[in-house]
Amino acid sequence: MFDTLRPLFKSLAPAASFCSLRIVEETSEQISVRQNILQPLTTSIDRGAMVTIIHDGGYGYAATSDLTAAGLKDAISRAQAWAAASAGRSVVDYSAITMPHPVGIYTSPATSPATNRKDLIALLTQESAACQIDPRIVDWSASVGTITTRQLYLTSAGGDLEQHFRFVIPNLSVTANQGADTQTRSLGGQYNGYCRQGGLEVLADAGFHGSGARIAAQAIELLGAPNCPSGTMDLLLMPEQMMLQIHESIGHPIELDRILGDERNFAGTSFVTLDMFGHFQYGSPLLNVTYDPTRPEQFASYRWDDEGHPAEKTYVIRAGVLERPLGGAISQARAGIDGVANSRACSWNRAPIDRMANLNIEPGTSSLDDMIGSVERGVLMDTNVSWSIDDSRNKFQFGCESGRLIVDGELKGVVKNPNYRGISDSFWRSLKAVGNAATADVMGTPFCGKGEPSQVIRVGHASPACLFANVDVFGGEA
Repeated sequence: MFDTLRPLFKSLAPAASFCSLRIVEETSEQISVRQNILQPLTTSIDRGAMVTIIHDGGYGYAATSDLTAAGLKDAISRAQAWAAASAGRSVVDYSAITMPHPVGIYTSPATSPATNRKDLIALLTQESAACQIDPRIVDWSASVGTITTRQLYLTSAGGDLEQHFRFVIPNLSVTANQGADTQTRSLGGQYNGYCRQGGLEVLADAGFHGSGARIAAQAIELLGAPNCPSGTMDLLLMPEQMMLQIHESIGHPIELDRILGDERNFAGTSFVTLDMFGHFQYGSPLLNVTYDPTRPEQFASYRWDDEGHPAEKTYVIRAGVLERPLGGAISQARAGIDGVANSRACSWNRAPIDRMANLNIEPGTSSLDDMIGSVERGVLMDTNVSWSIDDSRNKFQFGCESGRLIVDGELKGVVKNPNYRGISDSFWRSLKAVGNAATADVMGTPFCGKGEPSQVIRVGHASPACLFANVDVFGGEA
C-alpha cells in the first residue's frame, strides 16, 4: 500500500507552501479470560490518511478513509479550502513556521513474536485458574492486547518517513470480598500500566508469569488489613503510582497548548504560565524530568513526531527548575518559546496536538532500603486506584490499591485504602529522596484523553521510587 501511495501523492500534491500526507494503518487484537472462561476475541483494523496544507499563512487539513486517487484528491481539495479560509485570520502565520521534510524508518524493538494466539490463550487460562486461591475471590480476569501500527508520512518536498510500532498490553486483576469490604489488586494497575513496545518479552518483563496466585494473595491480604492511618507523614511512592503522579501533576500542566488556553473547554487549563519557564522551582533540587521518545521499550517511543520533527531526549525539569514545555512546532511559534517534538495524533482522522510521550523521572542515588530507613513515620503506597485533580492540574487527591506502614525505619504491615492529597508544585518541592535505577520501572497508559474532538493516546512513564516529606495522608474511614 505504501509503495502505491508514494507516487500517487506526488502526482496529486498541490502547489502550496507545505503539503503532507500522513497514512496510518492499525491492527489490534484483545484476548481475555475472565473467571476461567475465554471471552470472544476482538480484532479491529483501521486505515486512513490525513492531508495537511499550509499556504498564504493559512492552515488546513482533511482526513479520509478512501485511499484511492479520488479519495485523496477530495481530501486535498477540502484541506486547501480550509487553508484559504484561515489565511489572514489565524493567531499565527503558519507559513512562517519551518516544516521539516525528513527521510527515514523507525521500528519498535521485539525479541519475540508480537502475537501467538495459542500460547497467549494457554497463558491467560493458566493465570486465571491460579487466581482461585480462596472462596473470597469473587472476580478475576487476565488479558493481553496487541497492536501493530504502520505509519507513512510524506511531504510534497520529498519527506518520506515510515514508522512501525508493536505494542503489548498485559492486564491481570483480582477482586476479593468479605462482608461489606471489597478489595481489588492488579498487575501494574487496573488501567494497563505495564504496556510497552515490543513482543511477548513484555509479559516476562511485567512479571505476568505466575502473577495470578501472587496478585490474588495480595487481594486477600488487603481484606484483613486495617485502614491506612490519617495524618501528615512521609510518603514513599512506588513506580506504579509514580506513573500517575507524573502524568497528572507534571505532564498535563506543562503541555504548551493547555498553557495557551486551547484545552479550557474540555480538559482544563494549567497553573503553569509562560513566564515560569527558565526559573520556576517546580520541585526540589532532586527532581529531574525528561521527555524521552528515544527509549525503545517505552510505550510512546518514536523517531519523529506526527509533523516530522525529530525526537530526542530533552530535560523539561532539571534540578527542580522548569526548563521547557511539552509543545510542538506550532505551539512554539505561538508562544515564542522552545518546546519538544511532541505533535501527536491518536489516528489518521485527528490532527496532531501537543501530547505527552515518554515523560520520565531520572533515577537518583537512594536505594529502597535507604529511603525506608530514613522514615520515622510514613506509608509506602503502590498502584493507583483512583484520582481527582482540578481543572488547572494543581490540587489533587489520589488513592492506591495497597500500602505498607513505615515505622522507625522499618517496613511494617499492609494497610488498605491508602490515599494522599497535595498541591502540585509544593508536593514536588517536598521530594526528599529519589530511588536509584534498581527501584525504577517502565510504565505507561493507553488511555490519555485530550482534545476536541477527543483523542485518546498512548503515553509512557518510567520512574524510580520517590520519597516525599510531610504529605497529607488519609485512609478509607477518614
